[in-house]
Amino acid sequence: MSNPRPRIVMLVQNHVKGDSRVQKQARSIAALGWDVTLLGVSPNRREHTGTLGGAAVRLIPLEPGLHQRPHEFRTSFPRDPLAYGNALKARWKTQQLEAKRADVTAAKADYAHYGRRLPAVRRAGRWAALQAHRAAFKLGAKWTRMRVRRTDALLERRKRCDAPLDRAAAFFWNAVMGDRAWRRLDPDLWRYELAFGKVIDRLAPDVIHANDFPVLGVGARAKLRGLAKGRDVKLVWDAHEYLAGIKPWRIHPRWHPAQLAHQREYAPYADAVVTVSAELGALLQRDFKLAEPPAVVLNAPGDPSSAGADEELVVADSKGRPPWPAAETGGEAAVPSLRGRCGLGPDVPLMVYSGGDAPQRGLDTMIDALPALAGVHAAFVVPRPEGAYAGTLRDRAAALGVGDRVHFLPYVDYFQVVPHLAEADLGVIPIHHWPNHEIALITKFFEYSHARLPIVVSDVEAMAAMVRSTGQGEVFTAEDTADFTRAVEAVLADPGRYRKAYAGPVDLDAWTWERQAEVLEGVYRRTLGR
Repeated sequence: MSNPRPRIVMLVQNHVKGDSRVQKQARSIAALGWDVTLLGVSPNRREHTGTLGGAAVRLIPLEPGLHQRPHEFRTSFPRDPLAYGNALKARWKTQQLEAKRADVTAAKADYAHYGRRLPAVRRAGRWAALQAHRAAFKLGAKWTRMRVRRTDALLERRKRCDAPLDRAAAFFWNAVMGDRAWRRLDPDLWRYELAFGKVIDRLAPDVIHANDFPVLGVGARAKLRGLAKGRDVKLVWDAHEYLAGIKPWRIHPRWHPAQLAHQREYAPYADAVVTVSAELGALLQRDFKLAEPPAVVLNAPGDPSSAGADEELVVADSKGRPPWPAAETGGEAAVPSLRGRCGLGPDVPLMVYSGGDAPQRGLDTMIDALPALAGVHAAFVVPRPEGAYAGTLRDRAAALGVGDRVHFLPYVDYFQVVPHLAEADLGVIPIHHWPNHEIALITKFFEYSHARLPIVVSDVEAMAAMVRSTGQGEVFTAEDTADFTRAVEAVLADPGRYRKAYAGPVDLDAWTWERQAEVLEGVYRRTLGR
């Protein structure tokens, strides 16, 4: 490749560490000779810089503030005149109430200790004053608590944003602004612009690679600013999800329409589109009238024997402090033992789930099946093993009497995932039916395959069809615990039958990141006309 090296700036809306796709992109494309900078979001208020192989990495803080929508700053009037004007005043009134309670308690104690020693007339006066103080406090406390409850209720209604007036406002902005309405419906998207925009301009890239929908607008606007300055900047949009078919990441009713509008506004600025499956590519081509199908770059694991496959993400702030606690930084020289982390011997039946933890992932089906799967343990390798959702699953397991057979473990480095998982007896993908789940072979599918694990997958279209065609596992009806139990029992009864698929029908060589990096570099070259 001629010098100077073409410069690529990759954007992602997360902290980078838990995203194997963007880490593999940055490392592999830098290894092919491109000048790569990966911009992600800092997990705290400090900027962190570092490297991932030959790629530069910067984690930039998102400033607070714009995550709030304009209607959240309105006073309570006229929706509820009895509510406090805002949440801050309600919290202040609650604390003031506790201070007054302490004052009344002290007055009672003072009378109990000193008042009874006073002459009768003065004692009667002190007692009457105390009772008046207590009565005024009780009346004021009832009034304050009532107004705080009404304030909380109003704030909750505003979060739901489903009142007729709220729906009318959303309709108005959509009608007046069209796809630009996301600016009113979810201004939180501007936070990525404020974090990344000026950094991209200073880097002056030849290619901007926008990973997924939240940062597509950032990339498009940076492209336009570059073109205005006379630079030939190209935008590559990497669609990880079918946005129209996902379970919304946030419950606010305006979030999903805002993301869709934002994506529709900026998709036309993409010079090339990359995605994770041919099925998703076909949907994107249809929805956005693309001239050609997007290039498919699978979420496949890297070949551990390839050069640089084990290069780690190393970042720190200006004082040398890493962005994550030591327990979360990974970086272990040897691959952690999955069974060792669970405290299990080699003969204990073990099923594993690796990936994000959320209700639509179906992890409760695995928990519910354990009473019928005698002696079987379940390992969950998730980003937040001590998080709230993992806690609900632990409680569920304890209530079923199987708490000692569930194990929640943190992620390992992306290049350690396959050998880490290989110690299990089977890999599980119990996801629910959502349009986005039907159309792709997801990251964990390839990771389980390279670990040569039999796969138990719910009957989502693409993965169920692949498992049935290759014989590498069993398919069960999503959210059906009895059918899941049947599938697990079938695999454990004859695991060798399913592992044979990896010596025949399954072409693991085609499912490697090294192949995908060639596709991605081809997209860059064609986009730049090289």
